Amino acid sequence: MSQHDAVRAAVFSAGSWGTAVAKIMADAGTDVVLHARRSEVADAINVTHRNPGYFPDVELPTTVTATTSPAAALDGADLLVLSIPAQALREGLAAWAPYIGADTLIVSLMKGIERDTGQRASEVITEVTGIPAERVAVLSGPNLARELMTGQPAAATVACPDEAAALRVQQACHTNYFRPYTSTDVIGCELGGAVKNVIALAVGIASGMDLGDNAAAMLITRGLAETTRLAVAMGAHPATLAGLAGLGDLVATCTSPLSRNRTFGTNLGKGLSVAAATAATRQTTEGVKSAAAILALAHAHGVEMPITDAITALLSGTVTLDQATAALMHRPAKPER
Repeated sequence: MSQHDAVRAAVFSAGSWGTAVAKIMADAGTDVVLHARRSEVADAINVTHRNPGYFPDVELPTTVTATTSPAAALDGADLLVLSIPAQALREGLAAWAPYIGADTLIVSLMKGIERDTGQRASEVITEVTGIPAERVAVLSGPNLARELMTGQPAAATVACPDEAAALRVQQACHTNYFRPYTSTDVIGCELGGAVKNVIALAVGIASGMDLGDNAAAMLITRGLAETTRLAVAMGAHPATLAGLAGLGDLVATCTSPLSRNRTFGTNLGKGLSVAAATAATRQTTEGVKSAAAILALAHAHGVEMPITDAITALLSGTVTLDQATAALMHRPAKPER
């Protein structure tokens, strides 16, 4: 690829976050092809430059086109950006792998842990495709799709073991409203992104129960502590968890009404069952899907994660809302480290 050629990105798929990243990359000068599962979505994007299912009010740049063909989307792509539910990654990627170019860099936007294996998204990607870890990057941070679609300012971390690859992704999505920083700590970025969804469920529950702002602050702070314990035990750098992919993402997801994990938790806190809260949520709530897998990782690494433990028990129906709340408040007092 010569320096004068525009970078080409294939974004799978056309959900809210995929669409937002497609817009950011197009605004950064990258040519973007969105892969949509449904032809009516692809047609709408190509004809009206809008994604009717998620952002009917926001016009996309003309450099964003859409297709339902994985082969067409990946043809000549320098970057493959993956924004699909974490639990659907393995199956989807297996179908798309034959079309991935020999030099294509893969960028994961996923914030979940695979339930059956306990693997992070980057691990699933390298296993399924055989692509080395140096060609797999992770983009993570406090990034609410709705705000980014309207050009409100945000920042994120692009992590990859290969710094040059992280820089390529950084350049492909750097705009006047979106500021990406680079890192080599993939583990820290992925765990920060996955665990914060579980903590946001807890903060949402506290909000639904009207427990106040002190309770929310307590859960965010202790949630960061347990996230950091697990991440460091798995090889992450503690500073990553104090950065955009850790604390930044945690604060945005726990405090914003735009956060689907917080909203799901709020519904639970108001007394809805898990089934009813699921029915009320149109989009994937990664925290609900990943909580048990995260807790299994904690057990495997000998790490205490009381908030994750309480949320997992609540989601599986082994404790009630009051029992989960009591379990967190009645833990033995100890020094803060």
